[in-house]
Amino acid sequence: MAKNQRTPPMRTHPRFFYCLGLALFWTAFIWSGIRPKDYPTWILETLPAVIGILIVIATRRRFPLTPLAYWLIIAHSVILMIGGHYTYAEVPLFDTLKDIFGFERNNYDKLGHFMQGFNPAIVSREILIRNRVLRKPSWLNFMIVCFCLAVAAFYEMIEWWTALLSKDAAEAFLGTQGYVWDTQSDMAWALLGAILALSGLHRLHDRQLAPLAATPGFGRS
Repeated sequence: MAKNQRTPPMRTHPRFFYCLGLALFWTAFIWSGIRPKDYPTWILETLPAVIGILIVIATRRRFPLTPLAYWLIIAHSVILMIGGHYTYAEVPLFDTLKDIFGFERNNYDKLGHFMQGFNPAIVSREILIRNRVLRKPSWLNFMIVCFCLAVAAFYEMIEWWTALLSKDAAEAFLGTQGYVWDTQSDMAWALLGAILALSGLHRLHDRQLAPLAATPGFGRS
């Protein structure tokens, strides 16, 4: 091979890791659905994960994501499924942490809302970059943070509507645990997640986006 001939870039997401991620997702989903705390809450909590993974499967060939985006989607989905199985107010590990650190409540829901900003920040960043929606990094980051806050606020409205429609499942789904500022803190955790994702993962994300930029249909969605 000539010295000046470069080897082709590695595939950004080999089939093995894609299948591994799907196997992890469906394993967690099946476990989550075996004798959950209550099925109405389980459906409400896991439905976004199922919708998300179906979109990923449907768009994989036309618009494959980076490994980072795929694995964040899987991680977020698993968090949702654990919350759906136990309800967010009764996840055992966070009950233990509550006792150890003297917290007043089970804070697993805050992890969920943190991921509600962390995961969409990377996925939306990828979609905006690949479709060349914005050129300036400062505007790109600003719009991503605004998008993540909009998602967090819309989810809070979904929780509100659900509470109005189904009083029986409302408390388990909302997971407020008597905390008067629960809605505001949920959005604050999503904001923190978005900021940390953009500040901490942008270099890794850019490296994974680079090989995709050389492929046909880079910005096709």
